[in-house]
Amino acid sequence: MTKEEQFLMGFRNLYNKMVRLNKDKMEDSLKGYKASEVHCIEYIEKNLDSNVTILAEFFYMTRGAISRLTKKLIKKGLIESYQKWDNKKEIYFRLTEQGKEIYKIHEDLHKEFQERDKAVFEQVTDEQFDSMLSFLETYNSHLDAEMKKQEIGIKS
Repeated sequence: MTKEEQFLMGFRNLYNKMVRLNKDKMEDSLKGYKASEVHCIEYIEKNLDSNVTILAEFFYMTRGAISRLTKKLIKKGLIESYQKWDNKKEIYFRLTEQGKEIYKIHEDLHKEFQERDKAVFEQVTDEQFDSMLSFLETYNSHLDAEMKKQEIGIKS
């Protein structure tokens, strides 16, 4: 097995373990909400003036899929739509108080998981972090270029 294959397999294995370890607690704390809904709530809270196009680009989903997702979130009372006084064409989203509660639960869980894993990250040097972050940036840029070549992105 090449180092590239070892890395990719190790990365997949690491990701799968994180998902499995966090799954039960996430599902118990966020009963009735799908991961896509919670992540959409998280994005809207962290990014002012989120709209269907911006959400579709971020999540690599179609505008139609995001439109359906945001309609569900509105129906559940988690987000609301609004327009700016100077742009009546564009529709944006923000969290309701109920949506902010879900966001807080999700953020608290992430903090708990970070605390659990803190011992590992405390052992990593700044140079190691810089190297890993540089690799992630390079690999992400490569995948962005490949997606652009294959015209993967937003489609109505």
